[in-house]
Amino acid sequence: MFWPMLAIALGFCGLAVLTVLAARVFVETRRLARQVAEASRRVTRAAEDLERAAAPLAAQSARTLRKD
Repeated sequence: MFWPMLAIALGFCGLAVLTVLAARVFVETRRLARQVAEASRRVTRAAEDLERAAAPLAAQSARTLRKD
């Protein structure tokens, strides 16, 4: 009777460990997803800034090319 009870207890402990590890993976995945979303917003904002900064230069280049 001892061995079956020990096997059940070890199985329960194994499931508890797997549950804790799964919860940690879930939390870290959510944190990573938030960081990826923030990085995506920053990249989009930088691309928009670059586009706005390049517009006057492109217009100036077009005027210069038309004069030639």
